[in-house]
Amino acid sequence: MVDVRTLLEGVRAGRRADVSRAITLVESGRADHRTAARELLTELAADAKRRARPAIRVGISGVPGVGKSTFIEALGTYLTEQDLSVGVLAVDPSSVRTGGSVLGDKTRMAKLAANPKAYIRPSPSAGTLGGVARATTQAMIVLEAAGHDVVLVETVGVGQSEVTVAGMVDTFLFLTLARTGDQLQGIKKGILEIADVIAVNKADGDREVEAKSAAKELAGALRLVHSSGEGWVPPVLTCSGLNGTDVDTVWDKVIAHRESMGEDGLATKRASQQLEFTWALVRDELAERLRRSPSVKAIRDQVRSQVLSGELPAPMAADRILAAYDEPDAR
Repeated sequence: MVDVRTLLEGVRAGRRADVSRAITLVESGRADHRTAARELLTELAADAKRRARPAIRVGISGVPGVGKSTFIEALGTYLTEQDLSVGVLAVDPSSVRTGGSVLGDKTRMAKLAANPKAYIRPSPSAGTLGGVARATTQAMIVLEAAGHDVVLVETVGVGQSEVTVAGMVDTFLFLTLARTGDQLQGIKKGILEIADVIAVNKADGDREVEAKSAAKELAGALRLVHSSGEGWVPPVLTCSGLNGTDVDTVWDKVIAHRESMGEDGLATKRASQQLEFTWALVRDELAERLRRSPSVKAIRDQVRSQVLSGELPAPMAADRILAAYDEPDAR
């Protein structure tokens, strides 16, 4: 039995153990945990409305090997030196298969993890990209309630997860490298179209000239994407997470993007995100009910074997599963 009141007090007081327990609770798929999580989040949402200034939510992504963890550690360290409290959520889309997070970010960000003004938490996708939306969005609410001024959400560069994360943050920062061809490939995938700030990382030593060249090329590509010239045009910067060079400049642009929306624009964006999150929760809950349905369980093995043998086409198999769920005793 979860003592929501005690947990609520612990989160509000910023106690790490209670923050961790609260995030575990909101990530859980157990029916009793979901009920307790709803009670907890309702109280925390009321707290958020009374907060003078909402926490800064930033999504950070990039291709594998771009140095996201090194960059986040440098950025987090810089922010804590500015007397800001930082929470980091690391989304691992590979857990769509495994059900757990395998990023090991506390190991890769050892210095930041030891910082008393920072909190790092792997945030597994709970089996689906819908699970990313549910678990990560609710974990952000917990971190904000615990007093974190900035919440950074890291995701592995695999495409759809970036779109999901971009839909839950204020600013989406995309990290890239020189000489990888990411400029054009990123546009094909639409990732550069959702990026608000772009930084070419590892601009240090012999790679600095290449990084500046890549940034110039990317800026040219972005002018084509944003040819109308209206609204915010993503700036392209260079930085070095390893040395901490120009990490502050990247952060300045993140803040500039957030301020460009204005208070009303930010409120409208967050309201739209809440609406989309509502439907994500509905889809997630329907998937859970479908999984628990006795009627669906009764035919699951038969449908599986018939699909694998080629006996039953996928559309007909889906119809049969849905028909079983719609039976009066299915729910």
